[in-house]
Amino acid sequence: MSHNPHPPLAETAPAPLEEGATPDADLENAAVIARQPIVNEHRAVYGYELFDRSTRATAHTAASDAALLFNALSYAGTEALVGKKTVFINCTHDSLAGGHLELISPEKVVLEVPPMPTDDVPLIEQRAVVLQALKERGFRLAFPHQMLRRAYASWLPLASFIKIEMNTLRPELAEPLIKFARANTRAEMIAEKVETAEQFERMSALGVKLFQGFWFAKPALVQAKTIRPAQATIIQLINLVRKQADAAEIEDLLKKDPTLSFNLLRFINSAGFGLQVEVTSFRHAVMMLGMKKLFRWAALLLTTSKEGAPPAVGSTAVVRGRLMELLAAELLPPEEFDNAFIVGVFSLLDTMLGISLEKALDTVSLPQNVVDALLNKSGLFWPLLELTIACETGDDAVFARVATELHLSNRQVNWAHLQALDWAESLND
Repeated sequence: MSHNPHPPLAETAPAPLEEGATPDADLENAAVIARQPIVNEHRAVYGYELFDRSTRATAHTAASDAALLFNALSYAGTEALVGKKTVFINCTHDSLAGGHLELISPEKVVLEVPPMPTDDVPLIEQRAVVLQALKERGFRLAFPHQMLRRAYASWLPLASFIKIEMNTLRPELAEPLIKFARANTRAEMIAEKVETAEQFERMSALGVKLFQGFWFAKPALVQAKTIRPAQATIIQLINLVRKQADAAEIEDLLKKDPTLSFNLLRFINSAGFGLQVEVTSFRHAVMMLGMKKLFRWAALLLTTSKEGAPPAVGSTAVVRGRLMELLAAELLPPEEFDNAFIVGVFSLLDTMLGISLEKALDTVSLPQNVVDALLNKSGLFWPLLELTIACETGDDAVFARVATELHLSNRQVNWAHLQALDWAESLND
């Protein structure tokens, strides 16, 4: 067995930048993604774990998770990045419940699930519902070996992979841990952070078939250029979707904005979307995507857009929209959630477009209760918008009054606000 510190891989992808190399200076329109191969015992590439290098390690959030997946599938040249291999994506628990996962075909995606902050069994079992739903949709889940504990018993049947971290596992515990994992899960083992031939040989002898670590390959950077439509055009698309416009209207908008249509066709033809045939017409793209996924795609595009209004305005608008949507989920029927989102995002339309809000709203068709909230400070959505702005500005008096009127606890509102901030945080990276 070779002891070469850098054993060759049986398959190599196009040569990306080495980790630590300097990407192009134009990072404003770039997504920097690192990938590290996961190989089998013959050193053939099984898949790639992707890492977001456009975001600081300490700023890993639901929003950055979504942006990583979005950029990887839409912009990075998926064939050059991962080819037809399985993609392993690190997730936060917030991002596991995010709408962006509805946009992708799950067959080639493994979601790496972190431990919970505490071993609170009821909370862990509550999260199992989300994981079960992802599993039923076809996603595979990977857990670190630290989750082979009694507290996570409800999760273990859901595991497709257990990642054994060689830098934290004492050698004498490898065999009993693997035996326990095989007795209690149907998961395949991956030895990760493998840095020596001895670690590789030890885990191979125990029957482990998949490996990841510096001994095989360091993460390498792939820099992807991004082309983003103006925020105003994305908002127009969101509006058309909200009012269930017919495909012809949406097609007309796509024809008028080359960057929007380019992004849509590139996304829907990416490996991540999972289609077997290439989509070349806008109408076909709209029909294949469907209104719900088209909205999620446009909303995510808005959160990552850096054109048009200053990024801080776009970020604030998206925080408002997401917070409104989350608060609506506590109080209103599901058919109102989308309109709540629109109220939040469109509440800054005047700043984003540089015209009065009344004039801006004249250009779009919106339900009356949305208009009432935005222009008349009245109706179904106004209290939610008022509470949202109070969260944003730190107005404790308004916060207390409206939360009490809506029978929402401080904890409910603050938790929703944190989730909304996470969702929009990638704008500031």
